[in-house]
Amino acid sequence: MSTPIIVMGAKGRMGATICRMVQNDAGAELAAVVERPGSTEGLDYLGCPVGTDLATVLPEHPGAVVIDFTAPQASLANARVCAANGNPIVIGTTGLTPEEQDELRTIAATNATFWAPNMSVGVSVLQQILPELTKKLGLDYDIEMVELHHNQKKDAPSGTALKLAECVAEARDWDLQQVGTYCREGIIGARPKEEIGVQTIRGGDVVGVHTMYFMGPGERIEVTHQAHSRDTFAQGSVRAAKWLSGKAGGKLYAMADVVAL
Repeated sequence: MSTPIIVMGAKGRMGATICRMVQNDAGAELAAVVERPGSTEGLDYLGCPVGTDLATVLPEHPGAVVIDFTAPQASLANARVCAANGNPIVIGTTGLTPEEQDELRTIAATNATFWAPNMSVGVSVLQQILPELTKKLGLDYDIEMVELHHNQKKDAPSGTALKLAECVAEARDWDLQQVGTYCREGIIGARPKEEIGVQTIRGGDVVGVHTMYFMGPGERIEVTHQAHSRDTFAQGSVRAAKWLSGKAGGKLYAMADVVAL
């Protein structure tokens, strides 16, 4: 049986890509799409109901999984609406504050909720193997990261960069909020041993590149993930939606739950 899916922001870059991926997936069905009032023109080609208010759309589609790549406050509002109606939600929005993430966890305790700032399978696997690499290399290796995205990206560092930095910080029993460095300028002195640098580059139409550097005595290891297309994230979100369908609440699910090593 195919999984009914509702896509938020169907005219956006990610929303349109997700709609296409859902329609091309034999195990999924585009049940409805939601756009802002005044922005629904031209969506008839999708062949599904088009709404402007998620709260009025959901009662017509019990059990449908919502996919949301919008903005932090909008995603939280949509998660609340989904919880009130008992619909699962998959969120790929980046830039959520720690407080907003905490609210998502509270919602997830009672309603099936999934959040991943990067939906790619490759990044999910990296989050699981980088901590082991960090532990095996030991404290003699300095850790730095460079992330590169298109010139329209609003948040920096990227949500993916922060997730990757968090997983290696935790592998050393460090708090990223204490050891993360996101800008260097002037005479700053020698690099502290307990530090993880994350540098941001923006330009062109780059979908996303993250390179982690492990720099030790006489050698350097580089681990790079490159996203060639938004299709990667859209496919991951559809995969997550099919996995989440029928799940109960209890925790804030992530790609690691879908792609377990």
